[in-house]
Amino acid sequence: MHYKPIIIVPGQVESIFFEIFFKSLKKKIFFSPIILICSINIFKKNAKLNKFNRKFNLITSKIDKIKLKEKTINIINIDIKKSKNKNTQLKNNNEYLLKCFTEAFRIIKSNFTHKLLNGPINKKKFLNKKYLGITEFIGRRFYNNNTGMLIYNRQLSVCPLTTHLPIKLIPKEISKKLIQDKLELIHNFYLRNLGFKPKIAVTGLNPHCESTLKFNEDEKIITPAIKFSKKKKIKVSGPFSADTIFLKQNRIKFDVILGMYHDQVLTPLKTLYEYDAINITMGLPFLRVSPDHGPNEKMINKNLSNPTSLYKALEFLDKN
Repeated sequence: MHYKPIIIVPGQVESIFFEIFFKSLKKKIFFSPIILICSINIFKKNAKLNKFNRKFNLITSKIDKIKLKEKTINIINIDIKKSKNKNTQLKNNNEYLLKCFTEAFRIIKSNFTHKLLNGPINKKKFLNKKYLGITEFIGRRFYNNNTGMLIYNRQLSVCPLTTHLPIKLIPKEISKKLIQDKLELIHNFYLRNLGFKPKIAVTGLNPHCESTLKFNEDEKIITPAIKFSKKKKIKVSGPFSADTIFLKQNRIKFDVILGMYHDQVLTPLKTLYEYDAINITMGLPFLRVSPDHGPNEKMINKNLSNPTSLYKALEFLDKN
């Protein structure tokens, strides 16, 4: 069986990525060849710090001349500028990260592979308020605004309808169309990539799906969107009160829970599964995943970071 390579952008320079990456490779040899797009010097530095002594294969970025070696790390070198000035260093890091992503996107668009993984990224530093998150950043690069964040665990996954929005802005963003689009996105992703129609629960926006105001989003927006999606043969139910849908007797009935905002569904999922979940971007013409956590700069060089999420992300791409 021929396995397509996994393209990896390690992400933010100041992060725990290489520690958990090397831990993942020590745990298992993956069938898919791995291509790192990063600075060779940063790789060597981190390999030395983490006592990772395996050989690597430096390759060209020209598609027709790429010669991969299996069971080793293939690297496309991206130079990074150095600076003693903190502001300039941040700018250089952002330019470096953008170069890494641009190179990865170019390879993906050539149909050389359909697998992309990026390491943790500090959104405030890199995106500079241009995008709500990496999901939106990558979606725009492929001219697709209808993307979705799926925090995936084999037992239960969640999808936030809105991502990194301030709480006060969330009610304004919720619409029937947005809910319908996300439900269709989840349905199609599971059918195409996992081979079955998922059972989806939808949470309400208000506590207990009730409101003391005249306008109740749960009745006027969410319920009609669910009814519409049911007519399209999507297995969806709700709206359910967010404070009880994650109880065991309730959550075991579903594969995915669509929530109205980020922390409404990510908080309980991380409480249940901790690092055993991965971030998948739905709606792209390829598979893009990342570990479900940030750079964790406070833990750099402490050798205490948990590699489970990155390991699961690599495992997911390896099987697909």
